[in-house]
Amino acid sequence: MSGGVDSSVAAGLLVEQGYDVVGVTLNLTPQRITVAPGKPTCCGVSEIADARRVCERLGIPHYVLDMRDAFEQLVIAPFVEEYAAGRTPNPCIRCNKLIKFTMLREKAREMGAEIIATGHYARIEQSGGACHLLRGVDRDKDQTYFLYALSQEQLASTLFPLGAMTKDEVRAKAAEMGLPVAEKAESQDICFAPEGGYVEAMAQYAAAQSPPGDIVHVDGRLLGRHEGISRYTIGQRRGLGVAWTEPLYVIGLDPVRNHVIVGPDTELCRQDFRIKETNFAPDIARGTVTEVTCRVRRNMIDVPATLEIIGDGAARGRFHSPVRAITPGQAAVFYEGERVIGGGTITEVLG
Repeated sequence: MSGGVDSSVAAGLLVEQGYDVVGVTLNLTPQRITVAPGKPTCCGVSEIADARRVCERLGIPHYVLDMRDAFEQLVIAPFVEEYAAGRTPNPCIRCNKLIKFTMLREKAREMGAEIIATGHYARIEQSGGACHLLRGVDRDKDQTYFLYALSQEQLASTLFPLGAMTKDEVRAKAAEMGLPVAEKAESQDICFAPEGGYVEAMAQYAAAQSPPGDIVHVDGRLLGRHEGISRYTIGQRRGLGVAWTEPLYVIGLDPVRNHVIVGPDTELCRQDFRIKETNFAPDIARGTVTEVTCRVRRNMIDVPATLEIIGDGAARGRFHSPVRAITPGQAAVFYEGERVIGGGTITEVLG
């Protein structure tokens, strides 16, 4: 329970359905990073207090698990290392896979709990001897992009009580239940980032800062200097500090030569990419070539694509038409209609 309205309503619904519910909040607040006071997060001190108040209202026990060290080691440290290497990681996917649905699941079993339930907007259906991850009914809130990496075992012991609800229905239910967080604002962006965003988070890990280097046009011309490639992301336009005859965007990051490569918006559009560390549904086997839809960012629309499973944790994707800012380090998630068939981490962007 994060102290927000979603996980609070999820707990309340399970109580209404007769489950024996225990509320658990993870203390993930990084000790080396100072989060801005009052910033809504999913793991801070004020969120723990809100979760406790909700549990009191629902009449269920509430526990806090200190997972700060694990969160720093398994989520924050790789996040910082990836940015320093010129990639753009997604910490929420790692947190879900390694912290919430692995470590918390182990703790739940120690407590005698058989199932983990969260406030994610997603659905799980079982058929043909397998668990299938489906989009949440509320497409604007659907969070399957962040959940694609969950294993069959993890899905089999998970409930998503909000999967068939809209956000408006969840807030209305919270008010009906008399929950003290019914109107609470949602957490945004990276939960552990200070007010200045991920750049400030990086700054508090000074050892991982990448050194200054050259800003280079895609045609090879030297345009200026950058402050470290960890401060830039693919598609970025603002903050380049370079004057040019047309708007320039970050097209690529070269950690070997320590170059930030910039060019016109048209250079951002690509179709082909490779992924690794894949996780696919049991019926998607090596050698499979299938027509799917794909997202390479959570907030983009689905785009038709062809998926080829290479094997050994690798796959290739090709969009039917060019897509803007396919970014190494981010996740590519593939869908067949409502079903998530899997995804992986983008390693290379081709033509």
